[in-house]
Amino acid sequence: MKAVVIEQYGEKEELKEMNVPDPVPGEHQVVVKLKATSINPIDWKLRAGYLKQMMDWEFPIILGWDAAGVITEVGSAVTEWKIGDEVFARPETTRFGTYAEYTLVDDHLLAALPVSVTFQEAASIPLAGLTAWQALFDHGQLKSGETVLIHAGAGGVGSLAIQLAKNAGAHVITTASEKNKEFLESLGADQVIDYKSTDFAEVLSDIDLVFDTMGDKIQADSFKVLKPGTGRLISIVGEPDEKLKAQYDVTAKSIWLEPNGEQLQKLALLMAEGKLKAIVGTEIPFSEKGLQEAHELSATHHAKGKIVITFE
Repeated sequence: MKAVVIEQYGEKEELKEMNVPDPVPGEHQVVVKLKATSINPIDWKLRAGYLKQMMDWEFPIILGWDAAGVITEVGSAVTEWKIGDEVFARPETTRFGTYAEYTLVDDHLLAALPVSVTFQEAASIPLAGLTAWQALFDHGQLKSGETVLIHAGAGGVGSLAIQLAKNAGAHVITTASEKNKEFLESLGADQVIDYKSTDFAEVLSDIDLVFDTMGDKIQADSFKVLKPGTGRLISIVGEPDEKLKAQYDVTAKSIWLEPNGEQLQKLALLMAEGKLKAIVGTEIPFSEKGLQEAHELSATHHAKGKIVITFE
């Protein structure tokens, strides 16, 4: 099969198309013929070598951890899925990712594609949607009536987090550029703070939960707006400062996504009910050049919604 791989860490030019062996399913795995995948910051961070201590894999590495497509083969112990099923998934994090015509997925990580959802929309959801869900609810313990601040609301994770928080009955505040204000309000944001003209730390206070997707100074300043004693900060980009946690008397931690088929099926139901909208900002056909272009766009941090890679 065709795949785009890296054989060493480096710039986007390390992404190279080549033929690799077709995947063979284990007992509890299926082979998915990909119709679409999507780009996440972990992709280009790993390509550049920033995560090599965490993921010390042999080369070549096929990046990509969002899958949407059709099952073409099932393992001997798979009972709930069959050839021809349309599915999407966030596969386990291995060196055999989704920048390829076919990929392996463990059967418990699959979710059925809703009839009303396209493969491109479905491919934009798994990693970003599960990250948002787990940050807000599993770790952030967000409840109805609470106030949440979601940084970078126009991004792939932020745009889904806004919708999930609103569905849960929270008051939703987000940071973004002024040009995205109307778009984010349409997703359910109650307040959009233009980060270019306003310092959120000077205008907010008593926030129950901060979802940090930015890190560094944004993360440090976020401690200032949390409710003392009960405030929580959940980061997906860096370990919070222990001294700041103590100084502001709040809970703060960094999390790492856990693939979860049951949660993904819940997201699928919300999509089918029209309560969760996939935000596909850019579509690029699968090719060496296309993936290089997609990595470059993702690394700007200014892509609206998700960058989706489509297969013929």
